[in-house]
Amino acid sequence: MHWFSSLLDTLNYWTIFLGMYIEGTVIPFPSELIVSPAAYHAAAGHLNVFWVVIIATLGAVAGSTTNYIAAYYLGRPIVYRFANSKLGHLCLLNEDKVKAGEKYFYDHGVIATLTGRLIPGIRQIISIPAGLSKMTFWKFLLYTTIGSGIWNCVLATLGWYLHSVVPESQLTAKIEEYNDYLKYVILGIVALVAVYFVVRYYIKKAKANKL
Repeated sequence: MHWFSSLLDTLNYWTIFLGMYIEGTVIPFPSELIVSPAAYHAAAGHLNVFWVVIIATLGAVAGSTTNYIAAYYLGRPIVYRFANSKLGHLCLLNEDKVKAGEKYFYDHGVIATLTGRLIPGIRQIISIPAGLSKMTFWKFLLYTTIGSGIWNCVLATLGWYLHSVVPESQLTAKIEEYNDYLKYVILGIVALVAVYFVVRYYIKKAKANKL
């Protein structure tokens, strides 16, 4: 992975933002190969881990907002036409993936823009159904920021931890090894978020019934 080695050599706040902006759009770009190495470098004293998380989150939100605005103004026919085009396929996008994103969004409501940012396969496209449904922008921005922030905190924690475990030459392989464990961590976080909103809903409902 020569490109990854080159990226590590030039890793700074600008490349973190750019990489996460790309990851936030429909272009496939693994965020774990940006944030975790950046946090690894932060543990070595080359970057600040808090700024790594903030910049990564801003980049992801900017990329997701690009998707949201495009879907909001272009509409479903053009979005699906792009998904079925050669360019869309180069971005690993197709009609089935967009439909899966829409289904997840409509099944879970606006909170899907938060939990969707934590789920592989849904993360890059959840902003598309949010735009297609004309979701209120400030809600989209809030939930996307929270979801992206949580994900980046998880990745940064992994990178910081790996600095004390492996040399940089083994970093890529170790991140890929830990990917499976990350899935379980994320599923746990999604479950906690879901429980929180369900409990909040029933508390509000109970208070409304008392009035």
